Amino acid sequence: MSDPYSPARCRKRAMDALARREHAFDELFQKLCERGFDPDTVTEQLVRLRDEGLQSDARFAEAFVSSRFRQGKGPQRIRAELRGRGLGDSEIAEAFAAASHDWFKLAAEVRERKFGVVAPTEFSEKARQMRFLSYRGFSQEHISVAMSGARPVE
Repeated sequence: MSDPYSPARCRKRAMDALARREHAFDELFQKLCERGFDPDTVTEQLVRLRDEGLQSDARFAEAFVSSRFRQGKGPQRIRAELRGRGLGDSEIAEAFAAASHDWFKLAAEVRERKFGVVAPTEFSEKARQMRFLSYRGFSQEHISVAMSGARPVE
């Protein structure tokens, strides 16, 4: 009977995961180790996959930013999630530079979808909406613009 934790099986598991969606190196390493594969074997196989172009942190980061943007998440929250998945600041910055999304427009759309078109007049309601946008990961500048309805000068 063959070894269920062989390097070939580790590689196959990694490729199966990558076939479903992009994964960060650290994220895939964690998944495979949790399934009982030896950490040295996992590292060896993931490095091979990265060298072959089958695993890419840059590709993962770009797909992740676009996916979270479509979900209405702000850049601060997305950056934190990417850091939590083991990506470095330079990889994160490159993904955001490649994305070129309009975060101001998104913040306004998210606010309107949740609370309606009419801007709040009471302080408590403004504070509630601002907390919501902050939780979603928008910066103070994005929130201010979304609350005022004005567009920033670019």
